[in-house]
This record gives sequence, structure tokens and C-alpha cells, in this order.
Amino acid sequence: MSLVQPPFAAKEARSRLIASLREEALVIGEVVLTSGKVAQYLVDVKRAILLPEPFFAAGVLIAEQARALGATAVGGMTMGADPLACAALAGGADVKGFFVRKETKAHGLSRRIEGPLLQAGDRCLIVEDVVTTGGSTIRAIEAVRAEGHEVCGVVSICDRLAGGAAAIEEAAQAPYVALCTIDDVYPQRPDRG
Repeated sequence: MSLVQPPFAAKEARSRLIASLREEALVIGEVVLTSGKVAQYLVDVKRAILLPEPFFAAGVLIAEQARALGATAVGGMTMGADPLACAALAGGADVKGFFVRKETKAHGLSRRIEGPLLQAGDRCLIVEDVVTTGGSTIRAIEAVRAEGHEVCGVVSICDRLAGGAAAIEEAAQAPYVALCTIDDVYPQRPDRG
């Protein structure tokens, strides 16, 4: 059951998301990636996702994946996953949203996973903005499993096609879906194989 009516149909969501990523999120020029590698371009998904149309497009697509995988919770490593978990809720996913901290909080409730309490039996869909090596996604998977929760799948907004997908699938032992790849966003990239 959809909790919210998105402003456009699901079939339009992917093309709208890719167009927004091209226009708002693609940064061409030398940058250092989270992995420490130097690249000649970056897809800064948050530049797009925190605007209304791409936010709803991502939400529709993530909600669709959550339903298909029977997810009851959507989240991932904080910062990259934060707007995506919120978008899934806005896109109509009937799930709990959560964020995984890089480290367990040293004060307050000393939690590593923030948001509504996840229960035994919750099926967690891990979300990520951009996948390169898959390192932060794998850390989120490990944190969720360390607290006894099931990972039913992983969704990224954009896969840089740099080996992260295979690493994530191996770690998750669950389906991995990239809503788009760097080839969709930057087809003329200089390192295209």
C-alpha cells in the first residue's frame, strides 16, 4: 500500500533521476574519492537528491525495490544513506528508516543504528548514494548483521563500475541493484572501458 502519492509515475522516475544526476551531481575535474583513489570526475548524488524532483524519483525507485524484496526497514551508512532512507519513506515504502553510524555513539543510548528500533525479523534494505569499491556499504551491512538483523538487498543510486558491485554481493549474500551506472550519467567519461 502506498502511503504517499509521488508526483509522477514510477516508469518516469529512472529517466528523471538520471537527468538530474547529469545536471546537478556530475562534477568533472580531479577529485579524491572516499576510497582514497584520485578520479577525473565525481557524482555527488546529494547535490541532486536533496532537490524535490530527484528526491521523489529516488524515493519511488527505492520504494519499488523495498516492496520487491519484502524489506521492512531501509537505511545504510550515515550521510550517503540518510536522504535515501527518507526518500524511500516519501516514495511510499511501508518501512522503518534507519541510519548506521560509523562508530557506536559514546553517550546517550550508545547506539550504532539510529531510528526506530529494528526488531528480530526485520528485513533490511541497505541503501547507498554512490558505489565505487563498496567499502562503506559493506561496513553498513556488517553493522546491521552484528545487531542480528537480516539484509535482504542493497540498492545504490549510482554504481561507478569499479568493482564495488561484486564486493557488495559477496558481503550481502543478497541482491544488489544500481538504479543507474556512471555510463548512464557520464557516457563520455575518459576512463570508459
